[in-house]
Amino acid sequence: MNSNILQDNINQLSLLAAVIIFFLTVFVAGKYIKQMKTDKSTGELADENWDGIGEYKNELPAGWAYTFLGTMVWALWYWTAGYPVNAYSQIGEYNEEVAAHQKTFESKWASADKQTLQEMGEGVYLVQCAPCHGIAGDGMGGKAADLTVWGSAAGVLETIKNGSKGLGYPMGEMPGGMLSGDAAKKVAEYVANGMKGEQPAEFATCAGCHGADGKGMGGMAPDLTKYGTPAFVADVLERGKKGYIGKMVSFKGRLTPVQEKAVGSYILSLARGE
Repeated sequence: MNSNILQDNINQLSLLAAVIIFFLTVFVAGKYIKQMKTDKSTGELADENWDGIGEYKNELPAGWAYTFLGTMVWALWYWTAGYPVNAYSQIGEYNEEVAAHQKTFESKWASADKQTLQEMGEGVYLVQCAPCHGIAGDGMGGKAADLTVWGSAAGVLETIKNGSKGLGYPMGEMPGGMLSGDAAKKVAEYVANGMKGEQPAEFATCAGCHGADGKGMGGMAPDLTKYGTPAFVADVLERGKKGYIGKMVSFKGRLTPVQEKAVGSYILSLARGE
């Protein structure tokens, strides 16, 4: 935290106001003390009196009126523009420091190798993901998705069987059981293989939402060409997802792009037994 409080605009204005108030107080006090010594009783008395004690009809001093109006104008400016725009806040300083740290972090690890990403991803996974998916990523007996089969044909088959929901794409949730038997296996192998080779006719069922090329029709549905890659994991992390024991929150803003990539690399290593 910067120790020089005068660098903050609000502190500067407060100090200036304090100085002005001090000199005005000295001036006004001196003026009225002198006036008390020299002035004589003049002016019109009010009609009412109490036990012979009357009260003069004094108009509101112009200085008081101007000060009152000025205070109202200043208050409106302070609450609508002065404070919101220029005020110091600990949360604002924290956010700036976090943004600077994340920028340094992203720059430092932008070219991290596979092993480094997996080690980083393991640390993030154990803190953020393991409570639901389990330390081994097996979903703890069906309580959450089994990540040890994710990215493989078995993982696609599981999605075809049970459906997928909660990613928030415009096309909505994918119901389970749209394919079965050999048809489901053919599509699962095709998607898990990066959609390379001859496209099975059964993929037409999927093309209605994901497009003939599987790329999601411009963001209307998930891009299946990214399945089995860290990029697909990053998309799920940013969107959040409904699960068996509740909703997985979005990690957007909580994890940096490098951390998302690292988690994806680690999950792939779980599926591949690396």
